[in-house]
Amino acid sequence: MIIIHAGFQVHPEKEYDFLAEIRPLIDASRSEEGNISYDLLKDTDKAGSYTMVELWTDMDAVKFHNQTEHFTEFTAKASQFMAAPPQVKLFNANPIEK
Repeated sequence: MIIIHAGFQVHPEKEYDFLAEIRPLIDASRSEEGNISYDLLKDTDKAGSYTMVELWTDMDAVKFHNQTEHFTEFTAKASQFMAAPPQVKLFNANPIEK
């Protein structure tokens, strides 16, 4: 399983627009084959700070996702909302055996 944490720092005055633009990405991504979950979380301590937590079955699903229309359309618009570049971390989750 592949886990992705994508951190976004959004300009406060652009937060409403950011949320409106990211909603179609979330909805479409959740219906992709290979997606396990796709959730946007808001930091309760830092204004305008969000983390997208994505779970995918494998890297092929991630590669497919990164080429979808809903992903490329959002990424083309994303910079207008951001106060800093997105911070993306990728994890390969393997079961831990005792």
